Parts: sequence; structure tokens; C-alpha cells
Amino acid sequence: LLKTHVQPESVLYVSNQNTARILPAFADRLEYSKEGKQIEITLHNLQENDSDNYVCAEEVKNVKNTHLLSASGTMLLVKGGEQACSDNSWVIYSLLIVVALLFCALVCCSLYRVNMKKYFQKETPNVVYEDMSHGSRRNTLVR
Repeated sequence: LLKTHVQPESVLYVSNQNTARILPAFADRLEYSKEGKQIEITLHNLQENDSDNYVCAEEVKNVKNTHLLSASGTMLLVKGGEQACSDNSWVIYSLLIVVALLFCALVCCSLYRVNMKKYFQKETPNVVYEDMSHGSRRNTLVR
């Protein structure tokens, strides 16, 4: 595995005898598995300075010289930033939803228990009725 553009260097070299040389910068961040002539490479904990074009190449030796056969490669662009979502964020969101639902249930139960009708009914005015019609009046001065 070669970095070819920004800082050309060999990241991983695996020989036919299955001995491997890993670039020290990738020592604890690179895993590979080899099965026959196929190699699977995984890079972990990428950093911004890992951005480059990565090419898998095969070294072919013949009597006269050594050739490097390779494909077009893979461009890797690493942007810095914070992790968008942590593993425990769903727990926090779940707890917030449960707390909100419990608060709504508490408010509903409180409103149900308190007789809300009495706060919204119109009060009957304090009225005294007195009949002032002609027939019901008595002249108290005559007696």
C-alpha cells in the first residue's frame, strides 16, 4: 500500500513470506489480512495528515529488473471535526423523552384532580329581589 501524492511513501509492504513492514505512523492504526494473493487492509482513527491517494501495488521481479504494477488507487480525504453522534447519545435522548412524557402526565393528572370548572364558570351576581308593584305596597302611615 503506497501513498502517492502528498507525501509519497510505503504504508504497508507484505512479502511472499508473509513478513510485513508497516509505516510507524500507521503501526497501531492499520490491520490487514492476507488470503492467497488477496490482501484486505483497514485503516483506523484517520487523521487529517492521512489524506492522500492510496495505491495497492504489486512488485514483479524478472531477470532484468523489478516492475511495480498498480491500479489507479483511492483518494482519501480526511476532514477534522467532532464526532457527530456518540454511542451513548441515544440513551440521553431516550431519557429526555421519558422525562418529558412523565411531566406531561403529571400536568394532566393535576388538572384532572383540580376542579377546573369552578375557575371558568361565571359567578352568579349577588342579587336581592324586592317586589315593588302597586298591589303589594301597604300604607303603614294610616294605621
